Amino acid sequence: MKRPGPLLTLLAGLLLGLFMLTLNATNGTKNAASTRKEPPATRPTAAVKSPTPTASRLPTADASYAGRTDDDSSSVAVTIRRGRAIAYFCDGHRKESWLKGDVEGDGSMRLTGRDGAELDGRIQEGERIRGTVGIDGGHYAFTAAKAVKPSGLYRATASVRGAKVDGGWIVLPDGRQVGILSRDGKAGPAPRIEPATGAVTVDGERLTARPVTP
Repeated sequence: MKRPGPLLTLLAGLLLGLFMLTLNATNGTKNAASTRKEPPATRPTAAVKSPTPTASRLPTADASYAGRTDDDSSSVAVTIRRGRAIAYFCDGHRKESWLKGDVEGDGSMRLTGRDGAELDGRIQEGERIRGTVGIDGGHYAFTAAKAVKPSGLYRATASVRGAKVDGGWIVLPDGRQVGILSRDGKAGPAPRIEPATGAVTVDGERLTARPVTP
């Protein structure tokens, strides 16, 4: 029996080497694939909303204002202290109303009084109040300028000769006075006061009208 020739031996060796090379390449690919780690899936991050900045609301400065309605029929005075306001509407004859309420940080105000009376206004540049007063079914636009003493709002209450007296006065920047004095609820024009002292004489008795603050 003849031994395989050198050619066959060489061919068998080449085939074996080729087989081993192919096997190693295949295993290497599998090992690399098995050891490769996929990056972890990332969850979408919700957008974080920054807090909405609160608008700066500076407190309204204490001040007094006095002026006339646009039709020049009546006067309006407003006094502001620590964010509260009190106002007086007066025609100098029989129509009047005391109103009060809060003043917002932007200078706006809505004051209310008896019998549905309302005052809606806003401070403009710290120098004036522009607004409207609704009273007895009528509406009166007004402008009240910043008041410097002795102009402003005054009131006196007392008992005179057995009658309950209640008086309100608006002293305008030009010195004019508008007021109503009620005796037991009956209204009429108020006597003139002395703004420097608030002194006023009612039915022979001397009273003192004082500046009004909320």
